[in-house]
Amino acid sequence: MLRLFSLLYAVIGTTMAGIVMIVALATGYDTLQYVVSAVVVGFLVGVPVTWLITKKLINL
Repeated sequence: MLRLFSLLYAVIGTTMAGIVMIVALATGYDTLQYVVSAVVVGFLVGVPVTWLITKKLINL
């Protein structure tokens, strides 16, 4: 399960970080502090999303 989680997190974590970063930039938060914070939040949000997707894939 950890192996599948790691592979999925590599894709989902970067996608979530990219989405949150684009939202931050589009709303005018374009300084380094806000962009880095948005990326960190995106990676953190990606953890439970990846966990749920991994559990659903294993239970197929």
